[in-house]
Amino acid sequence: MVKMGVRSVCCILLVSLLKSSSAHNDFFTSIGHMTDLLNTEKDLVTSLKDYIKAEESKLEQVKQWAEKLDALTATATQDPEGFLGHPVNAFKLMKRLNTEWGEVEDLVLKDMSDGFISNLTIQRQYFPNNEDQTGAAKALLRLQDTYQLDTQTISSGDLPGVTKGLPFKSTMTVEDCFELGKIAYSDADYYHTELWMAQALKQLDEGEESSVEVVTVLDYLSYSVYQQGELERALDHTKRLLSVDPEHQRALGNLKYFDYQLAKQKEAEKEQSVKEESKKEPEKKAGNGGYLPEKRKYEQLCRGHGVRMSPRRQRRLHCRYYNSNRHPFYIIGPVKQEDEWDRPRIIRYHDIITEKEMEKVKELAKPRLRRATISNPITGVLETAQYRISKSAWLAAYEHPVVDRINQRIEDITGLDVKTAEELQVANYGVGGQYEPHFDFGRKDEPDAFKELGTGNRIATWLFYMSDVAAGGATVFTEVGAAVKPMKGSAVFWYNLFPSGEGDYSTRHAACPVLLGNKWVSNKWIHERGQEFRRPCGLKEAD
Repeated sequence: MVKMGVRSVCCILLVSLLKSSSAHNDFFTSIGHMTDLLNTEKDLVTSLKDYIKAEESKLEQVKQWAEKLDALTATATQDPEGFLGHPVNAFKLMKRLNTEWGEVEDLVLKDMSDGFISNLTIQRQYFPNNEDQTGAAKALLRLQDTYQLDTQTISSGDLPGVTKGLPFKSTMTVEDCFELGKIAYSDADYYHTELWMAQALKQLDEGEESSVEVVTVLDYLSYSVYQQGELERALDHTKRLLSVDPEHQRALGNLKYFDYQLAKQKEAEKEQSVKEESKKEPEKKAGNGGYLPEKRKYEQLCRGHGVRMSPRRQRRLHCRYYNSNRHPFYIIGPVKQEDEWDRPRIIRYHDIITEKEMEKVKELAKPRLRRATISNPITGVLETAQYRISKSAWLAAYEHPVVDRINQRIEDITGLDVKTAEELQVANYGVGGQYEPHFDFGRKDEPDAFKELGTGNRIATWLFYMSDVAAGGATVFTEVGAAVKPMKGSAVFWYNLFPSGEGDYSTRHAACPVLLGNKWVSNKWIHERGQEFRRPCGLKEAD
């Protein structure tokens, strides 16, 4: 009965997994797809518990047999001849040794794990791979840098936005910290290697039990510190390593080498009067090769700093009820419109999409979510974007009335023709999901960016927020210092091109990493063709 249960679970899981097998890669880039993994793991645990029950049942039978024979043999061996003098006892002895012990042997040798193992083997081919694990680890490092979080904050799970008593709060073990450090080390990212090896060491020093040895952590720590040019600290870590393991060959060699290099360095400083090396700046050393100025500006905006909202600008921003130039539908029920920014003009529409519509859009998109791609500026070919951590899907108007209704709503409110627009793109961001600074429109050095569509450049962007985000995930405009926070059920709209057709470079924007929560968005890129009489051309370049 137990085996049948395990196999039935196996069949159910196999069917469900086959349905989603086409999108099992890059799990870390979409929270939506990662939720499937939780269901898979839950079913695996059920299968494992069935196996445990089967093993326990087998052992209980063996135990009962052993206890019965223990009492019998204890009595029989007191007077063997007298015991066997009874013909029934003699017969039962023959029967036990000839038949029943064979049955016990079969029971002991019986493998109750067949169903669970076959179940697990089938499912493992759909599990996250090394790329997913590495991607999730790098996402944590990205969040650490962007939001300037220390390792203790991340390890303790006390992230910004986490409320006290939250049932989903999770802490990191020594093994987790060590793994993050190793992944950073494999990328020659010694800054993050040091941070996470130091955190692993701290937790070991505080008494946390772990399979990771102090010596191993100190080995990584001393080398990563040395690679950053801090010989004295590297020497201190090496000495501590040797106090734990005096025979550690690499540490013995490093001790002599670091001593020699340090003496040489001090002599050079004395002779040449070299100034002391300035203290390292975490942001500049983080990652590979440091940050570009725009990157620092982008991260600053993501943290809520550097937003250029002056009192004068604030006075120019208003809220209103909008009827879309007396559109019949919106005269009856005007929409709530709010100015988010003046130049470029960014408008937010509140309560513009219903809960039911958002759920239907997610339902339609989820089975076909794929790793996001961008157009290569040189070749024009779509390729996986390493700086865009999300998965997306495209929905056509004919696929469902909800999509058609949403498209019509965008047209009615903006006054632009959406017949030449791109299909509705739905995106779900993964662990630390982000989209680094970019333009939505094609620049002059990208003449073939949208040539295959034959509908001109992207004149405007409409962006729905289909989830609230507990922390992070804002849309920031790096050129002007604007930040727009996700607000479920709302949408923001802006023009990418001036009326003259020239690109508005102040619309350069980015999606900040999601620190806590799940971010769903959908966007509509509206093109130039069809707008000739809806948005007349201007005479000046910046009109």
